[in-house]
Amino acid sequence: MHFEIAFVVLFTIATAVAVFARRFKVPYTVALVIAGIVLGTAHAFEAPHLTKEILFAVVLPGLLFEAAFHLELHKFWKNKIAIHALAVPGVLAAIGLTGVILTPVADALHITDRFLLIHGLVFAALIAATDPIAVVGLFKSLGAPKRLAVLVEGESLLNDGTAVVLFTLILAVAGGAEMSVGDAVLEFVKVVGMGALIGLAFGFAASQVIHRLNDPMIEITITMIAAYGSFAVAEQFHYSGVIATVVAGMMCGNFAARTGMSPSTRVAVEAFWEYLAFALNSLVFLLIGFEVEVESLLASWKAIVVASLAVLVARALVVGAVTALLQRSKERIPWPWAAALTWGGLKGGLSMVLVLGIPVDFAHRTLLVNMTFGVVVLSILVQGLTMAPLLRRLRIVGAGADRDDYETHLGAMQAAHAALAELDDMDRNRVVHADVIESLRREYRERVEQATRSVRELHLEKGQLRAEEERRARRQLLVTEKDRLLRAFRDGVIGQEAVERLLTRVDGELDRPETGHGTEKP
Repeated sequence: MHFEIAFVVLFTIATAVAVFARRFKVPYTVALVIAGIVLGTAHAFEAPHLTKEILFAVVLPGLLFEAAFHLELHKFWKNKIAIHALAVPGVLAAIGLTGVILTPVADALHITDRFLLIHGLVFAALIAATDPIAVVGLFKSLGAPKRLAVLVEGESLLNDGTAVVLFTLILAVAGGAEMSVGDAVLEFVKVVGMGALIGLAFGFAASQVIHRLNDPMIEITITMIAAYGSFAVAEQFHYSGVIATVVAGMMCGNFAARTGMSPSTRVAVEAFWEYLAFALNSLVFLLIGFEVEVESLLASWKAIVVASLAVLVARALVVGAVTALLQRSKERIPWPWAAALTWGGLKGGLSMVLVLGIPVDFAHRTLLVNMTFGVVVLSILVQGLTMAPLLRRLRIVGAGADRDDYETHLGAMQAAHAALAELDDMDRNRVVHADVIESLRREYRERVEQATRSVRELHLEKGQLRAEEERRARRQLLVTEKDRLLRAFRDGVIGQEAVERLLTRVDGELDRPETGHGTEKP
């Protein structure tokens, strides 16, 4: 199959999976991986391989920039100690713990011959990066606290860069390079620091240009240059492209967008990056599924289970330590959140690409590839599918039983209203006798009244449910206002100054905590 046709087929599949996932409330990324595994196992068609070139040149800069662009700097800064603790020393500790746990267990179970600590550390470094896309999407849909989403997303943005740099250093040592601890620390600081400076330079330059323009298409292009240019330049000089793009994205999202873009331009830019993130996520998670060789993974099931447990235990210890250390600080993390942070540390395409980049003659390369692919797939499928029940169980998104009852009664109410509307249509068209219509109408009105009473009682007993419903309704009304204003502007009903003034008011209300996606908690 031609390369271009393969991409068209991939996006067609992604669209069908998105419809399925929305209808059956399955995390989109989980559904994509399952679809990729099924189609890849069936050899339905030849898909492009998930290579370092595709990930680094196309996927990673776009996804990192989009996430950083929407991450509010003041919320990131309010959680800077927790995020940096998890993303830098936390990643280093997780790598060490994973290697220390994995190596003796692998030897004791005779998984392979002479599996040394350095091999365990190589695996631990490449699997350290987290991919929170499915988790953050669930947080938004379930109304989880925004601060929890900031912690998960902020950590992921930074730990990608930390993990890549540490993996490169550990792999070099495993290959025979001589490097002292001081040299390694100096190299790490240089690679990360110079990456941050390059990102700062691109973000500042983009912000200055955007402040002097008022053209949505050009300003979108400027953000594209900042995203992909910062990554490419940093990688060209062997610095951290991940950190460069993250810094550039935060600069553009928190300075260029807020102070230099008109409301209509900002809407266009955000819509562009939202779609690009959707497209790139669709591509990468489908390709993850296609890369998996089920037979090979089943042959290495023992090593995969051991590696998965080692990774989870190490992350639990790190998150637990950070949580305990911050208990008396302003950035205190509630213990239920610590469980969510541990279980939400999903792995993704970056780990798979890193392991495929290991030299062919490296000891235990095949085992490391199988372990990495297995851990990634298990984390996406198992942790991704169980994250929502865990959040409810921990009462992070409200009481599970109460919420289930509320959603059941609300669904019954909406279904009964739809049936009543259909009965009105039948009555108008005289397709059913009037006596039958009236009898059915009484029955469905009773259902509506019963469901309404149940929802009202839950509102009175559980104030959180009412608050969430009110917040969701307010947000929907503001989004409707925004859409109508943009259509009026496009139709020439109102002018540029009027639409900007009105959109500024709507955007300001959308940014208020009471119309956000979740409540703020400690």
